[in-house]
Amino acid sequence: MVEKTETGGFWPSLYDPFRGFGSRLADWLSPATEASSGEESYDIAMELPGVGQEDIDLTVDNGVLTIRGEKKTQSEKSGDTWFFSERQYGAFRRSFRLPEDADGAAASAQMTDGVLHVMVPKRALETPETAKKIEIA
Repeated sequence: MVEKTETGGFWPSLYDPFRGFGSRLADWLSPATEASSGEESYDIAMELPGVGQEDIDLTVDNGVLTIRGEKKTQSEKSGDTWFFSERQYGAFRRSFRLPEDADGAAASAQMTDGVLHVMVPKRALETPETAKKIEIA
């Protein structure tokens, strides 16, 4: 549990409204993502229009799936008396803690129409030993 540390005094801190702004902004700018669970696998779909496969890095480390990439898009429109150019650049990173029954080593991914699909198969969990009565000799 995370608790707020009181700074003391009657007046609230001037910076209170801005605490956590960076993480909220990062969440807002992150690619749209859906995560679901089927009978045989966990599926993550991330919208990445304009991002090439060569600009995406997928890793699984200690039960955490991390998707990193960089978006580079540009478009230009020009006319007789005007000129307009838009460019978007930016790196992104999203991490997902995998459930205990996920087999991260067997994860696979494919890119279709600007959507990255990551499939992580489920594995059977070891069943704990049942209680055993021990006789006293």
